[in-house]
Amino acid sequence: MTDLEYQDLAERALTAIETACDRINDETDADIDNQRTGGMITLTFSNRSQIIVNLQKPLQEIWMAAKAGGFHYKFRGNQWLDTKDSSEFFTGLSRYASEQAGQPLVFNAPVSVTGK
Repeated sequence: MTDLEYQDLAERALTAIETACDRINDETDADIDNQRTGGMITLTFSNRSQIIVNLQKPLQEIWMAAKAGGFHYKFRGNQWLDTKDSSEFFTGLSRYASEQAGQPLVFNAPVSVTGK
Protein backbone atom coordinates (compact mmCIF):
# COMPACT_ATOMS: atom_id res chain seq x y z
CA MET A 1 0.00 0.00 0.00
CA THR A 2 1.29 3.44 -0.83
CA ASP A 3 1.49 6.20 1.77
CA LEU A 4 -1.29 8.05 -0.06
CA GLU A 5 -3.57 4.99 0.04
CA TYR A 6 -2.86 4.52 3.75
CA GLN A 7 -3.61 8.19 4.46
CA ASP A 8 -6.91 8.00 2.56
CA LEU A 9 -8.05 4.82 4.33
CA ALA A 10 -6.95 6.06 7.75
CA GLU A 11 -8.66 9.41 7.22
CA ARG A 12 -11.90 7.61 6.34
CA ALA A 13 -11.63 5.65 9.58
CA LEU A 14 -11.14 8.81 11.66
CA THR A 15 -14.04 10.54 9.92
CA ALA A 16 -16.24 7.49 10.60
CA ILE A 17 -15.35 7.72 14.31
CA GLU A 18 -16.27 11.42 14.43
CA THR A 19 -19.54 10.77 12.59
CA ALA A 20 -20.40 7.89 14.93
CA CYS A 21 -19.77 10.09 17.99
CA ASP A 22 -22.18 12.70 16.64
CA ARG A 23 -24.81 9.99 16.00
CA ILE A 24 -24.30 8.39 19.42
CA ASN A 25 -24.59 11.77 21.17
CA ASP A 26 -27.84 12.49 19.26
CA GLU A 27 -29.38 9.06 19.90
CA THR A 28 -28.19 8.22 23.44
CA ASP A 29 -27.19 9.89 26.68
CA ALA A 30 -23.59 8.62 26.36
CA ASP A 31 -22.23 12.17 25.95
CA ILE A 32 -18.91 11.37 24.25
CA ASP A 33 -16.64 14.35 23.81
CA ASN A 34 -14.47 13.74 20.75
CA GLN A 35 -11.54 15.97 20.04
CA ARG A 36 -9.37 15.67 16.98
CA THR A 37 -5.84 16.96 16.61
CA GLY A 38 -4.30 16.01 13.28
CA GLY A 39 -4.16 12.23 13.09
CA MET A 40 -5.40 11.65 16.63
CA ILE A 41 -8.89 11.50 18.13
CA THR A 42 -9.49 11.49 21.85
CA LEU A 43 -12.87 10.19 23.02
CA THR A 44 -13.71 11.28 26.55
CA PHE A 45 -16.65 9.66 28.31
CA SER A 46 -18.82 11.14 31.08
CA ASN A 47 -16.83 9.15 33.69
CA ARG A 48 -13.68 10.91 32.37
CA SER A 49 -12.19 7.72 30.94
CA GLN A 50 -10.72 8.05 27.47
CA ILE A 51 -10.04 6.13 24.28
CA ILE A 52 -7.32 7.51 22.05
CA VAL A 53 -7.07 6.60 18.37
CA ASN A 54 -3.85 7.64 16.71
CA LEU A 55 -2.45 7.20 13.20
CA GLN A 56 1.03 5.71 12.97
CA LYS A 57 2.05 6.75 9.47
CA PRO A 58 5.56 5.20 9.37
CA LEU A 59 4.06 1.78 10.17
CA GLN A 60 0.83 2.37 8.22
CA GLU A 61 -1.18 1.44 11.30
CA ILE A 62 -3.94 2.79 13.49
CA TRP A 63 -3.30 2.52 17.21
CA MET A 64 -6.00 2.51 19.86
CA ALA A 65 -5.49 2.98 23.60
CA ALA A 66 -8.40 2.12 25.90
CA LYS A 67 -8.80 1.01 29.50
CA ALA A 68 -8.60 -2.56 28.15
CA GLY A 69 -5.10 -1.92 26.74
CA GLY A 70 -3.27 -0.81 23.62
CA PHE A 71 -4.02 -2.22 20.18
CA HIS A 72 -2.39 -1.92 16.74
CA TYR A 73 -4.37 -2.31 13.51
CA LYS A 74 -3.17 -2.77 9.93
CA PHE A 75 -5.31 -2.58 6.82
CA ARG A 76 -5.74 -6.05 5.28
CA GLY A 77 -8.21 -6.99 2.59
CA ASN A 78 -10.86 -4.36 3.18
CA GLN A 79 -10.68 -3.73 6.93
CA TRP A 80 -8.42 -2.65 9.77
CA LEU A 81 -7.33 -5.79 11.66
CA ASP A 82 -5.49 -6.17 14.98
CA THR A 83 -1.88 -7.17 14.39
CA LYS A 84 -2.05 -9.79 17.18
CA ASP A 85 -5.46 -11.45 17.00
CA SER A 86 -6.88 -10.16 13.66
CA SER A 87 -9.98 -8.71 15.34
CA GLU A 88 -11.59 -5.82 13.45
CA PHE A 89 -10.97 -2.22 14.56
CA PHE A 90 -14.56 -0.93 14.67
CA THR A 91 -15.74 -4.05 16.51
CA GLY A 92 -13.05 -3.44 19.12
CA LEU A 93 -13.81 0.27 19.35
CA SER A 94 -17.50 -0.53 19.88
CA ARG A 95 -16.68 -3.04 22.62
CA TYR A 96 -14.23 -0.81 24.50
CA ALA A 97 -16.38 2.32 24.15
CA SER A 98 -19.40 0.36 25.43
CA GLU A 99 -17.42 -0.84 28.43
CA GLN A 100 -16.18 2.66 29.24
CA ALA A 101 -19.56 4.35 28.65
CA GLY A 102 -21.51 1.72 30.59
CA GLN A 103 -23.97 1.23 27.75
CA PRO A 104 -24.00 -0.42 24.30
CA LEU A 105 -22.43 1.79 21.64
CA VAL A 106 -21.84 0.97 17.98
CA PHE A 107 -19.10 2.36 15.76
CA ASN A 108 -19.28 1.31 12.11
CA ALA A 109 -16.60 1.13 9.44
CA PRO A 110 -16.98 3.53 6.52
CA VAL A 111 -19.41 2.16 3.93
CA SER A 112 -16.75 1.89 1.25
CA VAL A 113 -13.35 1.65 2.87
CA THR A 114 -11.62 0.94 -0.43
CA GLY A 115 -13.26 3.80 -2.29
CA LYS A 116 -14.40 1.46 -5.07
